[in-house]
Amino acid sequence: MAAPKKYPDELKARAVRLYLESDPKPTIRKLAQQLGVHHEALRNWIRQADTGQRPEPADADLAEENKRLR
Repeated sequence: MAAPKKYPDELKARAVRLYLESDPKPTIRKLAQQLGVHHEALRNWIRQADTGQRPEPADADLAEENKRLR
């Protein structure tokens, strides 16, 4: 059985959105303190959101690129 989640998904989404939409960027520690979450948890959420936003090349493009490089 999985452990219960410490932070709700809505809080995670809101925290990441606040960080990404802020200009200038607040420090992660300061934003985490304001939201009442651990700074490393916020850092991980931001990292996960960042990797999810990067478009990945299509498989056909990768195969063509590999063929060209060989």
